[in-house]
Amino acid sequence: MAITIQEVTTKKDLRRFARFPNELYRWNKYYVPQLVGADMDTLTREKNKAFEVCEGRYWLARNEKGTIVGRVAGIINHKYNDKTGIKYCRFGWIDFIESQEVVHALLSKVEEYAREKGMDIVEGPMGFLEFDVAGILVEGFDKLPTAYSKYNAPYYESLILNEGYTKVVDYVEYLVKIPKDLSRYEKFSKIVAERNNLREAPVKKRRDLLKYADGIFACLNRCYANIHGFSELSPAQCEDLKKQFLGQLVLDYVSVILDKNDKVVAFGICLPSLSLVLQKVKGHLFPFGFIEVLRALRHNDTVDALLIAIDDEYKDKGVNAMIASKIGAGFHKHGIKYLESTRELENNNSVQNMWSKLEHQLIKRARIYEKEV
Repeated sequence: MAITIQEVTTKKDLRRFARFPNELYRWNKYYVPQLVGADMDTLTREKNKAFEVCEGRYWLARNEKGTIVGRVAGIINHKYNDKTGIKYCRFGWIDFIESQEVVHALLSKVEEYAREKGMDIVEGPMGFLEFDVAGILVEGFDKLPTAYSKYNAPYYESLILNEGYTKVVDYVEYLVKIPKDLSRYEKFSKIVAERNNLREAPVKKRRDLLKYADGIFACLNRCYANIHGFSELSPAQCEDLKKQFLGQLVLDYVSVILDKNDKVVAFGICLPSLSLVLQKVKGHLFPFGFIEVLRALRHNDTVDALLIAIDDEYKDKGVNAMIASKIGAGFHKHGIKYLESTRELENNNSVQNMWSKLEHQLIKRARIYEKEV
């Protein structure tokens, strides 16, 4: 098969780039369509504040008939490289038909880009920031991904390994059954709050949450500082995330913990699962898809655990019980039966210890790879 690599330079080609996986997996019952418009915004310099610290290029692979058979992005996060002292080039947004020739052509282009920019290691799949989809699915092909992860076919890993890439780390996802009795969390949370002079932030409306938004992001930056792939979020990037997620939040699924000085020292955020509704609207919010999404935000039996962070000073002091008590009450109020963790690093023991105390099972695993260039 003769493969041609074409760089994405026009809005029309960027749309083709964003749509490709939806076309590749259109008959797969486990694939959750990506929101094409949202992906295009993420990949557009003028609309994504990540470009303050990142640069990137995108390519499409075409066969001899001109049909698109693969895609990939090459990304350099200069802030992360400065932090680690290692010259990484990331590959991301990678999808392809089952063909070694296609994978070789795509990854060779990223490696070429990395060498041009003086980078030493190509790593991925990763996005610009921690909040972009990362990893190749290697377990859980018979499960729906969350709206914040992505499905890929089982053949991806072997074809990537054949190009000389090796495992760096895995992300894991758990399905957790919500217990019917949360009284032990309620009792313990009161003890923890009194012992550590902490309290739950009074959040009844979205504008109340906005008062604590800067504190939440400051807490996130502190707690995630040493997580693989994370670079500190700038004020502009935080504003982007506020716009992206604030409208989706159900306040009963949000917990913000304050110390005696009203500083945010911990928080937890869950979101109603959107996987089934995104399948239904096939990746398009307009003209009527947004109505289905709004319905899913209000009527659901499953939530996705988006973020949890606890300052080092309060780790292992039971603060997670305060978060679980607040959000758990919301789960019972809305009839939530299951929580699905979004991708968390396999060595993130502090988060996984939370699930260990509940009925849970590991349902998905995604992998990051690297190669010296």
